[in-house]
Amino acid sequence: MSGLFDLTGRLAVVTGARRGIGRAMAEALAAAGADIIGVSARMDAGDEVAGTVRGLGRAFEARAVDFADRDAVIALGTELAARAPDILINNAGTIERAPAARHPLSWWDRVIEVDLSSQFALTQLVAAPMLARGSGKIVFTASLLSFQGGINVPGYTAAKSGIAGLTRALANEWAGRGVTVNAIAPGYIATDNTAALRADADRSRSILERIPAGRWGDSADLAGAAVFLSSAASDYVSGTILPVDGGWLGR
Repeated sequence: MSGLFDLTGRLAVVTGARRGIGRAMAEALAAAGADIIGVSARMDAGDEVAGTVRGLGRAFEARAVDFADRDAVIALGTELAARAPDILINNAGTIERAPAARHPLSWWDRVIEVDLSSQFALTQLVAAPMLARGSGKIVFTASLLSFQGGINVPGYTAAKSGIAGLTRALANEWAGRGVTVNAIAPGYIATDNTAALRADADRSRSILERIPAGRWGDSADLAGAAVFLSSAASDYVSGTILPVDGGWLGR
């Protein structure tokens, strides 16, 4: 049974890999045997994630790419397609918080570009060799706001709702060609994106009261889901949005 989760010999691309959820995913895939190409706006070969991956005996390559720069993302995708990776983890993302009536359009445009449009542009290119050989694993990072509306984050909610739809659309086209497409929807995880919420005592308390697990999630809580959706264990799973939320949506 353990062989179902073995990623030995696989090459995985993880975007947003420098810290938080992306770092945890990259390290989990490496622990399962995969070599990693880590991508982030300020990714460096000396980052801690690189050291951890190499310490696990796996190769790590760094790519610094701003996902708000469409041309840079396309150049990355073209390079990666030539490498024909086995796994693509689409985790790069950003968030901006302001009431919808005062939410700057420049914020909206940047969040949609980083969290949705660039994800599609990269996936188109990286999926090409997967489809040609008839195998591959694509995993997006969705959100609880793929299911709910959120407060003060209209661009982020729209983008993450789009990721849920994109996951299903690509799965419909590609599952029959050997490429599974799924998404993980993290709950309230203690990362930079949730720092403002955790700093607000009232908001943090109301969130914790809603989570049956009784705690904020940790980035490492996403590790198992990432390995599952990247491995042979999920070969008949496609088009799903997997919540990892401490029971939030069940409440």
